[in-house]
Amino acid sequence: MTDPFNSPGAKAPPKPYTQDDAKRRIRSFVLRQGRFTEAQQRAFDELWPRFGLDYSGNLRDYNEVFGRNAPRILEIGFGNGEALRFSAALDPARDHIGIEVHAPGVGRLLNALATDAAGNVRLYHHDAVEVLEHEIADGSLDEVRIYFPDPWHKKRHNKRRLINPAFAALLTRKIAPGGRLHLATDWPDYAEHMWDVLDVTEGLTNTAGPRGHVPRPPWRPQTHFETRGQRLGHPVFDLLYTRNS
Repeated sequence: MTDPFNSPGAKAPPKPYTQDDAKRRIRSFVLRQGRFTEAQQRAFDELWPRFGLDYSGNLRDYNEVFGRNAPRILEIGFGNGEALRFSAALDPARDHIGIEVHAPGVGRLLNALATDAAGNVRLYHHDAVEVLEHEIADGSLDEVRIYFPDPWHKKRHNKRRLINPAFAALLTRKIAPGGRLHLATDWPDYAEHMWDVLDVTEGLTNTAGPRGHVPRPPWRPQTHFETRGQRLGHPVFDLLYTRNS
């Protein structure tokens, strides 16, 4: 009988699932790179040294990175960068740090930042949890923003959601007293999940009261993604928390 795994062109047998696999930490994203345009590839080649931050795993001196001491805003999962670009232009007195794992979105924003000659933005193309844990000092962020994270709406996938108790505690540590945590979602079930987690996170206070949300604030533009969702009848929830002093 022919061995199906040794015949020409056959796939190797699957590796057995081990305890090490079970213990491996869940990352804060699922990598979907998509397809680069020539302009996006050129942006990485030419503009990353100007706007990019390579993950080092060591505490970062952002005063040195930006050449000044200013309040800092972190946006996690900036997508194509619409909101981050808008905020950087609207609020030049604060420095903006963006984290995104979708490479084409990073490339698109790099080109936009070059067009704007933005000096107050730096980008990571890396896992947000690792950046927060190792490169950002506790109490050093004026604000954290997470807009329209993947809702993982199927119940069996809920455990993959970015907002969970451990991540909420990590975010709270990184925000300075009096600072803000701002989230937006167009999935009611995910809004409920966010309230379940964040309303009971020690150190955070919901500015709209328990299980409350606020109108879209002026620093968050209405994105094409959001407009498309509203056409489909999706309500949008902006959740705004402050870090207790």
